[in-house]
Amino acid sequence: MGNCVSFQISCDQTMNRILTFLFSKGYIEKLEENLNYLVKEMKFLMAVKDEVLIKVGREQWLNQQRRPTVQEWLTRVDDAYARFKILFKKLRLEGYFKEVTELPPRPEVVKRPTWGTVGQEEMLETASNRLIDDNVGIMGLHGMGGVGKTTLFKKIHNKYTEISGKFHIVIWIVVSQGANITKVQEDIAQKLHLCGDEWTKKNESDKASEMQEDVCKVAFTTRSEDVCKRMGDHDPMQVKCLKEDQAWELFKLKVGDEQLRREPRIDVLARKVAEKCHGLPLALSVIGETMASKTTVQEWEDAVYVLNRDAAEFSDMENDILPVLKYSYDNLLDDKVRLCFLYCALFPEDGHIDKEGLIEYWICEGFMGEYQVLKRAINKGYGVVSTLIRANLLTAVDTKTVMMHDAVREMALWIASNLGENKENFVVQARVGLHQVPKVKDWGAVKRISLMGNKIEEMTCSSKCSELTTLLLQSNKLKILSGKIIQYMKKLVVLDLSSNINMSGLPGRISELTSLQYLDLSDTRVEQLPVGFQELKKLTHLNLASTSRLCSISGISKVSSLRSLKLFGSNVRGDVNLVKELQLLEHLQVLTIDVSTELGLKQILGDQRLVNCIFRLHIHDFQEKPFNLPLLVSMENLRELRVTSVHVSYTKCSGSEIDSSDLHNPTRPCFTNLSNVNIFDCRSIKDLTWLLFAPNLVRLSIQYSDELEELPRLESIYWSHLPFPFLRLTEIRNCPKLRKLPLNATSVSRVEKLSISAPISNFEWEDEDTLNRFLPSILKMDCIFFKQWFILLGKRTFTEDFILDYDQTKSPRFNM
Repeated sequence: MGNCVSFQISCDQTMNRILTFLFSKGYIEKLEENLNYLVKEMKFLMAVKDEVLIKVGREQWLNQQRRPTVQEWLTRVDDAYARFKILFKKLRLEGYFKEVTELPPRPEVVKRPTWGTVGQEEMLETASNRLIDDNVGIMGLHGMGGVGKTTLFKKIHNKYTEISGKFHIVIWIVVSQGANITKVQEDIAQKLHLCGDEWTKKNESDKASEMQEDVCKVAFTTRSEDVCKRMGDHDPMQVKCLKEDQAWELFKLKVGDEQLRREPRIDVLARKVAEKCHGLPLALSVIGETMASKTTVQEWEDAVYVLNRDAAEFSDMENDILPVLKYSYDNLLDDKVRLCFLYCALFPEDGHIDKEGLIEYWICEGFMGEYQVLKRAINKGYGVVSTLIRANLLTAVDTKTVMMHDAVREMALWIASNLGENKENFVVQARVGLHQVPKVKDWGAVKRISLMGNKIEEMTCSSKCSELTTLLLQSNKLKILSGKIIQYMKKLVVLDLSSNINMSGLPGRISELTSLQYLDLSDTRVEQLPVGFQELKKLTHLNLASTSRLCSISGISKVSSLRSLKLFGSNVRGDVNLVKELQLLEHLQVLTIDVSTELGLKQILGDQRLVNCIFRLHIHDFQEKPFNLPLLVSMENLRELRVTSVHVSYTKCSGSEIDSSDLHNPTRPCFTNLSNVNIFDCRSIKDLTWLLFAPNLVRLSIQYSDELEELPRLESIYWSHLPFPFLRLTEIRNCPKLRKLPLNATSVSRVEKLSISAPISNFEWEDEDTLNRFLPSILKMDCIFFKQWFILLGKRTFTEDFILDYDQTKSPRFNM
């Protein structure tokens, strides 16, 4: 603080002028001039004093008495003059300043205008507390477009008006599309009043250093999680869509309670409209404000119809919602990633999208570019999926599936139709209850068709589909694909006919699909492949999994371009003859297969190239000779292993032979990719020590039939605890001798996602910490009880998709 001089003076004009010059804001600016003026004023005051004294002396000579007020004034003038001389000298000495001006004081926080919102209170509190934390220097909020990031951020910004003195200044900067670092620096510099000739001459690095001289915190919002991490926040907060009850509250706020009370049916319809927004605040607000003027039931019914059939046609959708969402699409890395994103719109609304299948589509469509090694293309595909998740254009459901928000899907379809100009570019009517192919004005303009999940019995079109590259017809009621339409699809690349349980075969004209690269016939009743099948010279991906009536694929070696062949769960067995044909497929890199002959498995194991191709393997019905499971450890790409009704040899490894350090030995063969193990009806197995070499195991299921004459003998899985950081489900049934699981308190990283179904009454635990850690994850099961439930539910056997969701405070719930 500067020095402070206080005067107490009467209302004399001259003295007031002195004080004005002494304490005015400008006295420092013209110090020399002001001091000279002050001297003049003081001389004038002393002259006035002399005149007063002459007058007083004259009056006293006439025997008049000096008035007390005059005496008081004279005394104060003398005192002021004495103090003036001291002050004048001091001001002279202190009056040399390097800088004589400063900017006016800045407000700590300039409040941003906000409007009433719903459902952000918890996030607001969490984000505010995190930003105040002394250990947090930078905080990013990310989320899809229209989710309410800016609104939440304004609330966080305004909250600092309630925390006086916490920050000296709070700056709000809007970074528009296309803005660069220089522009952002200039905006911040202007707020900090750093602009000037010296500032403009500095480079970006020097400017950044100057702005960071004081301790500061940075908070920002973005649509991309990647941006958060590049900015230095490696654990950013995601702003998610509203929950159902919160979404309804926001929608009611926009529509108005009075509107909803007009007619009971309007309230019911309004809830359906709100549900179509799927918790996206932007959609809830825009659609809610649009519907606020709709007063009749008919108008609300029409709104529900439009949102169900073609949401892009809804009033204000193209003007106020889709363009906002499109910004995220525009910011994607390149055109190939954008094509991958648009492809996701082919799936049903609210549908879960299998990552593996999606990536296979992308590869065959050419979105992953040219490749020789299929695994590299697959890995690249998973990278694109992650990019879309981090951009908040896809949502991760679990490790295997993703989904697309309905509003984002509408945006993708809008873009795919050239912003609504060519709606027949993508014909997408997935899971909408169709019994026949929808009418299309110009089949020649159609590039992609998705009619999955309907009840269509026959695929027809009235003209050439000359530009069609993608045809997704899975999960319909097709009996056969008409040979007539095949002749019109010369550019067809992807054909998915899976889960058409009535389909028994393919027409011979399938050979005319000369561009076909992907064909999925899984879960159909196809009995044989047509003769013309061998002419599909460009076919790279063939899925015949779960084709229970398909017994032979003789001649498959002539489909020379095959890189991925899936036979898992089919009636095609990996016998000697099939293995010989597979060995002729020189480009084969992914194979899923069932093997029921020991000779066939031996032949596979003798060909390391073929061994490296196997991703899923089902070994079953080996009863004559014992089989040693650790022999499979050379299958480094194996993801899933099923063993059913096999006489497994007893090979126990003692602690002196194997310990957990072998997991980190790069020369030791290891099931690095094995995540799913299912062992069923293997009566002789006693030990599963080989699981030590499956460190990335996610699911372990060991099941024995309760009809076996010989009691199950499994006594232990491993003698000591094992690290299974990704384990999520351990399922053990009818193993009364099992006493100990190979787990301790540190074996599993995410116990809250682990379920253990096993008879635990006689279990021995490593220690009390282990028991306490895993006890909440344990599900007690009675095989007979659940078998009865399965019979009631129409299930004959246990399936891997069965999940018991058990809550001790409620009755068990069964999700099939």
